[in-house]
Amino acid sequence: MRLALFQPDIPQNLGAALRLGACLDVPVDVIEPCGFPFSDAGVRRAAMDYGALADMTRHASWAEFLASPQRGTGRLLLLTTRGAAPLHDFQFRADDTLLFGRESSGAPREVHAAADARLYIPLAPGARSLNLTVSAAIALSEALRQTHGFPTGAPTG
Repeated sequence: MRLALFQPDIPQNLGAALRLGACLDVPVDVIEPCGFPFSDAGVRRAAMDYGALADMTRHASWAEFLASPQRGTGRLLLLTTRGAAPLHDFQFRADDTLLFGRESSGAPREVHAAADARLYIPLAPGARSLNLTVSAAIALSEALRQTHGFPTGAPTG
């Protein structure tokens, strides 16, 4: 299982995604360019001391991400408000990559076209969307639950 962020706009979301990946032992792919200087203090502040624990791979472009060894196996699943299937009805596999678009504009057509599936998180009527990292946590939790991929460590209290 992998988590991928397409050109993130908000450093705090990237930091929180790195923390999420570190805590759940899931590698994070960052597809640049980001909408902020990557060394931004907001990333470090949101990741806290988990940044060093995160397994992160930076990709200079969408094409580089697609050509990377990490993309050699597994499906590319785009989480989008324009998804075709609800998250909870989808059968995840342990080698899937969960991809999230930019906070400001989502994912462009070429990203939609490259996805093996486009999924959405059902929301209450009138609600537009969730925060990127909240969405990632929901989707990743469901995928890990289905694939029995949660870490096995005991609570740290």
